[in-house]
Formats: sequence, C-alpha cells, structure tokens
Amino acid sequence: MTHDAGRDALRDVFDFDALLSDEERDWQRRAREFAQTRIAPAIEDDFEAKRFRAELIPELGAAGFLGMHIRGYGCAGASAVSYGAVCAEFEAVDSGWRTFVSVQGSLAMSAIAKFGSEDQKNRWLPEMAAGRKVGCFALTEPDGGSDPAAMTTTARREGDGWVLDGAKRWIGLASVADVAVVWARTEDGIGGFLVPTDTAGFTATPIDGKLAMRASIQCDVTLEGVRVPDSARLPGATTLRGPFSCLNEARYGIIWGAMGAARSCLEIALDRARTRMVFGKPIGAFQLTQEKLATMLLEYQKGMLLALAIGRSKDAGTLSPTQISVGKLNNVREAIEIARTTRGILGGDGVTSEFPVMRHMANLEAVRTYEGTDEIHTLILGRALTGIPAFE
Repeated sequence: MTHDAGRDALRDVFDFDALLSDEERDWQRRAREFAQTRIAPAIEDDFEAKRFRAELIPELGAAGFLGMHIRGYGCAGASAVSYGAVCAEFEAVDSGWRTFVSVQGSLAMSAIAKFGSEDQKNRWLPEMAAGRKVGCFALTEPDGGSDPAAMTTTARREGDGWVLDGAKRWIGLASVADVAVVWARTEDGIGGFLVPTDTAGFTATPIDGKLAMRASIQCDVTLEGVRVPDSARLPGATTLRGPFSCLNEARYGIIWGAMGAARSCLEIALDRARTRMVFGKPIGAFQLTQEKLATMLLEYQKGMLLALAIGRSKDAGTLSPTQISVGKLNNVREAIEIARTTRGILGGDGVTSEFPVMRHMANLEAVRTYEGTDEIHTLILGRALTGIPAFE
C-alpha cells in the first residue's frame, strides 16, 4: 500500500524534501524505491511468519546502503543526512530493515572502521559493504542492557591469544552473522574482539516469541571458552567509549527511522480520513479528526526538522551525544503517539494486517527500548541540565 494521496497531502503542507541537496534526495529516492519494491510487498507475510529475508542482503550491498556513511574500504562515504534519509525510507516499511542496516553499518562496520587495524578493516569492511559478509554487535547482556559498565563477559589472555567467556542478549543478526564484534572485560579495561561466528564455543540462538521486530533476527549469544588470536582485538578500543561511540551512530539512524514509521502511519491516517464514511460524511470532516491530523502533522514535521538539524550538525562535526539523546527520546516517543492516533482513526480496521499501523506500533515499542530506553535518555538530558548524574 503506497498511500500516495496521504503523501501528496504532506508535501502540500510542508515540502521537507526541498531542504535536502540533490545527492541527499537521490539517496532517499533510491532507498524508497528499494524499500517499496523489494521489501514492502512481502513484509506483512514476513512479520507474521517471523521470516528474515537474508537473500536481500547482497542487493542492499550492491545499492551502497551498507556502511554508507563510512569512507573508503568499498563504502559509499555518503553524508550523515543522506544516511538518515535512507533510514527513514527503510523504517517507513518496517523497523526491522532499518535495524538491519543499522546493525551492519552503524554498529559492526563502524566499530571496525573506528577502532580496527588496517588489516581488520581491509579484511572485513569491503565484504560487509558488499553484503557478502554480515556482522553483529555483541554488547548487551541478559541482566541489564542499560548498564554496560557492569559487563560480566570476560576476555583473558592465554598464550598469544584470548579466551572469551560470557553471555549476550538481544544481539541483532547474530545467527546469520559471519563475524561478531564482542565487547568483554579484560585486565586492561573494556576490549572489543572480532570473533568469526564459526569459532568453537560461539553459539547464537534466535529469540522466539517476539511480538515486535518479527521480520528481523535478535539472538541470545553464549561464549564458552572462545579462543581468538591477539590480532582479533580491536586495537583502538580500550574503554566503554568504544561501544558507546558506535551506539551513538545507531541512535542517530533511529532519529530518522522512527519518523519514517510515523510518516507511514500519518499517510494512512490522511487517506482514511478522506475515505472512511461515518454519519454520512468522511471522518476527516469532523473537527476532532482534523485536530488529531493537525497534531500528528506538527509532531511529524518537528521530528523531521529535528532529525535534519542533528544530521547537519553531524556532518559539520559538532554533534554531541546529548543532542542525539534529544532526538532519540523525542522522535521515537512521538512516532509511537502518531501510530496510536492513526490506529484510532482507522477504528477496528486499525488492528488488522490490512494496514501496517499495529506492526509499526509494536516495532516502535521495541525501538523505544533498544539503543537506550526513554529513562536512560531522560537521565542523560537531566545530567546535562543540572550537572548531576542520577544513574546510580
């Protein structure tokens, strides 16, 4: 379902695309075409069947979407705003596919690009950019994703290598990945290790029973005596700043992606307001419905302008982690509210798979939790405002 009338109505009110450069619009156009033609036709069935279409990965690589913000090593070197626009288009179809692009590019590839040796970069990045290899980012642990400082996974030196032991949870792509970026506590601090997933002792088990993100993969990971050579360690990462910098890359994509899901819902609400008849006229003719539509439009456009401002700051090299928290907290929260309001405008039909609204709502609830919960981002902002950390 393309919802062209709703999309046209949004353009009539506020032509956001005019704020983008030709290059940024080209990335946006190509991502929209890929998402709408290669993902959208099967996404409802995939969500229902809990199916992740791994066969699309090489196509994403060929289109340049994987690690597209990284320069060199076969990556596109696109701007932050271009990457954000791509994230919005993928999440407009389903959060799971924006998540794939994020895990592969913003997390796994960014970790290698930021902290890896030249040998590591040359070995992995071109293959991952092309979609011939898949990576995952193993940071979160079962007892608390919001407190990575309490990490219990360990890496101990043994001979000329390392032995890793521990457990991770909610690790995207782990069961289909070729390499895992595993974060572990060492005698020298927090270290990152590139662990081929066929290494003895590495086990990834997809998490079943999810009511969100069903068209993507998240896993439990166990590491039992996993042995890797010293060359597997990321030489540039020795503290938690390493994984945190990668998380900020992923959070940036969410700021745009959440607005993509919001746009999809808003387009549907606008179409339905014009065509759903109650009391002899379209529901959009009623003042209460128009108030809902106007409020959704305001929050969507504010969210997009916030994403663009953050993207411009990222491209200028002036973006702070606190600003990323502003974007993630606001845009996911408002996207969920837009989805909920749309569900109400659709009435009972809103809970069916004829429309993607409940799927977006469920996915966004998951997005709200990962890469920093509302509470964590609220406390980050509170610390910035007061100078007092309230995390403990």
